[in-house]
Amino acid sequence: MTISTAALGTRLRTWALVAGLTGLLIACGALIGGSLLWIFVFAAVAMNAVGYLCSDRIALRAARARPLSAAEAPELHAIMRELASLAEVPVPGVYLMPGAQPNAFATGRNPEHAAIAVTEGLLATLPADQLRAVLAHEFAHIRNHDILVSSVAAMIAGAISAVGSILQLSFLFGSTDEEGENPIAALALMLLAPIGATLLQLAVSRQREYLADATAARMLGTGRPLAEALHTITADERATLQVNPATAPMYIVNPLRAEGLSGLFATHPPVRERIARLLSYETRPAASRRRPVAV
Repeated sequence: MTISTAALGTRLRTWALVAGLTGLLIACGALIGGSLLWIFVFAAVAMNAVGYLCSDRIALRAARARPLSAAEAPELHAIMRELASLAEVPVPGVYLMPGAQPNAFATGRNPEHAAIAVTEGLLATLPADQLRAVLAHEFAHIRNHDILVSSVAAMIAGAISAVGSILQLSFLFGSTDEEGENPIAALALMLLAPIGATLLQLAVSRQREYLADATAARMLGTGRPLAEALHTITADERATLQVNPATAPMYIVNPLRAEGLSGLFATHPPVRERIARLLSYETRPAASRRRPVAV
């Protein structure tokens, strides 16, 4: 399996999932109808538009991230400039988050308004080649305009949740049997549509992680450093990170533990599967390990 083939397949699956969300929304609208639906849809679109335009500031504030200057971390900034050139995007802002857990995320609505935040644990734990690979993964998110895809998926899922709220009101006031509506179908839609929207939205997030891994491996010419970095990041389960669950999908690995049935709603694909895919992209020997980048 080549990187380009895997990336193309992942991109197609991602947009297929977004199309599935769109189809689910249309099905909900066809069942309910009426002008009230569009009021809720407009509200969902407006809220997500605000979130899209202000996503970087909201995410960085939620992570308690602060700007990290070149004087504080010259090696890190040198890697950022190198990867920006490889990804053919502007150099994003660099931020530092408190926390011992090695992790990172990229945010921003487009490459011109992007930022990458890393934890103290990431800089203290990872060798330079693995850190470079993690940053390449985040640059891949920026290059692939993932924030746009995620915002579209969130917008549609939000509209479907609004539909569920409308149906609940309809049942409450006994209006579901008007105009020939099927109350059994409406009840099933009220219960299942939000769950289906959530699962499809999470599937979009997982597909974007696979695509970012493939893009990073293509940028570096090998998937091994990122595979090793994922193993290093997830090796110590004792390291914790205080994260708002709403921002968890942005991180390179899920900072929240998914146990039992909660794994069904995991925002990231299994790390073992990601590592296996990355190793299948291998095109050259892994670079020699170097010192962690100090702050």
